[in-house]
Amino acid sequence: MNALGKGLIVAAAQVALAASVGAKFLVDRANYPRVWVETAPYDPDLPIRGRYVSIALLVDAKRDAGPQADTKNAEIFMSRLEVQGGRLVAVEDVTGKHWVTRRNCGDAKCWQLNDPLAYFIPEHGPDPSRRPVGETLWVEVTVPPTGAPRPVQLGVRKGGELAPLDP
Repeated sequence: MNALGKGLIVAAAQVALAASVGAKFLVDRANYPRVWVETAPYDPDLPIRGRYVSIALLVDAKRDAGPQADTKNAEIFMSRLEVQGGRLVAVEDVTGKHWVTRRNCGDAKCWQLNDPLAYFIPEHGPDPSRRPVGETLWVEVTVPPTGAPRPVQLGVRKGGELAPLDP
């Protein structure tokens, strides 16, 4: 086999690998629940990774109030993620994969996943994380049974209405 044939085999293998990852994400989107989640965006540009919005998800929390509850640390807990009533909920679970922290959200307290998500944006497009007063950035995510939520699209909530942003 000559060099051209070997190169074509390697190229075909790379295309197959990339296509399999894309196919997995499409199957996940079709089979796992999707939900809109409010975000806390920050750090919109890192030269090494390209242009993206780093977003922390703000979730509802369901804490264990039983005798095994960790009352020493009320500000952070380990959880698993579930979609309940159209909301992303962090359910306290010592075998879970996601740390959840209580933080200030304006005048109120809210729960935030510790691991941020990266949503890549066009190089010359506007930064969607910079919103006018009265608008909040949301993200639609696929929630697999294990692993982090996967961002699908961004949206903006203004006056109670949630509208997806144009890609």
